[in-house]
Amino acid sequence: MTSTSSPSDTLAAWMAREAELRGRIRGTGIARPEQFFGLTGLQSLQAMMDGDIPFPPMSKTLDFLVVEVSPGQAVVQGRPMLAHYNPLSCVHGGWAATLLDTALACSVHTLLPVGKAYTTIELKVNYVKALTEDVPLVRAIGNIIHQGNRTATADGRLVGPDGTLYAHASTTCIIFDAAKGRSNAA
Repeated sequence: MTSTSSPSDTLAAWMAREAELRGRIRGTGIARPEQFFGLTGLQSLQAMMDGDIPFPPMSKTLDFLVVEVSPGQAVVQGRPMLAHYNPLSCVHGGWAATLLDTALACSVHTLLPVGKAYTTIELKVNYVKALTEDVPLVRAIGNIIHQGNRTATADGRLVGPDGTLYAHASTTCIIFDAAKGRSNAA
């Protein structure tokens, strides 16, 4: 949110972006490896947002979307709902952590060259304010701190349309050759 935007203007812009994306996407599913062939990380995320590659099933389950990507940055938007509540009458920290993990990992993904993949090896989340369904939308904004040949680090913030900070996080990811597959990543 810029200092010249009101919270209601920011919320309206966020809702419009979500509607635009939901109009393009063809649902959720598991992308086939050939759908990623020859694409950089940024190109593959853009293809997902264009509807050429399905969004992952978890995005439907937890009601969130990747709404913006650029080199070194990713923005994930979600709608806190009663279905996400814990027994303490607020949104479960795991929901917030998932949005942050997705934004952080996608920020790493944006800088991957063709033929590279990654996986998260560490995630740290700090919760600073309880989140309830009274907050209409939140955004997790992930930014690269460092991207090397073998590891990458990123940090991010989970904020409401009025700029309220709900949580912040950091991650470390390991980068590997995509051809070697997931079995060598963990």
